[in-house]
Amino acid sequence: MRLSRSRIGVVVLFATMTLTLTALAFPAVLGLDKPDGNQNRVIASTKFGPLTEADRDFVVKVRAAGLWEYPLGEMVMERGTTKEMKTAGEHLVVGHAGLDAMCREISPELGITLPNRASPQQEGFVATVDAKTGGEFDSSAVNIMRVTHGQIFPAIAKIRATTKNTLVRQLADLANDTVLDHITVLEKTGLVEYDKVTFQQTGPAKLPREKVTPPPPQPGERVLVLKPRPDLDVNTASPTPAPSLATG
Repeated sequence: MRLSRSRIGVVVLFATMTLTLTALAFPAVLGLDKPDGNQNRVIASTKFGPLTEADRDFVVKVRAAGLWEYPLGEMVMERGTTKEMKTAGEHLVVGHAGLDAMCREISPELGITLPNRASPQQEGFVATVDAKTGGEFDSSAVNIMRVTHGQIFPAIAKIRATTKNTLVRQLADLANDTVLDHITVLEKTGLVEYDKVTFQQTGPAKLPREKVTPPPPQPGERVLVLKPRPDLDVNTASPTPAPSLATG
């Protein structure tokens, strides 16, 4: 069966529109490298203010972070060998449950599609830690998470300073407090290798796009919920700093 030129044109136009709408709903790059394109480009006008590519990518990154740090936090709660490790695990679980709840609340208002799986790179982080035991498990978990938290911290500040969208601004406020809390409890374990962490934060390896991009949800797939944990008496909104070693 042969299609007329006019019908071929309609098919091509429809396919192009579908790809465009998919790109708007789900960002192409969710790694720590800068995404392609103009991050200041406004992609939607909402009653909460304009939504830029950077705003949209930030919301999805926060969601994606919880999809691997929440289960890793549960793993640390169970397998961490010290009280400080177990405390860090609790903070990871509670903190990302709170961030996830906000992401799921604001995403429909902003027309943002959230992933239900972390990126292959992020799933690889969990697998790396899971393969360790004892002290190696503790050290691996702490340093991987300290690197990733250190990398996202400046990005949160930039979004908070530049976004014109009130919902994105509120998420940035909560993310700032939560990530600072996580950095603090990770450092309290005494296992952070600062020189190594600093090097990895400032010079991350370039990875293929498919490694740093969470897969989009399938049509009709239910949004995964990171279970709230009211049973854990943890406050991740106001981190307590480590005691100072300076003397009077």
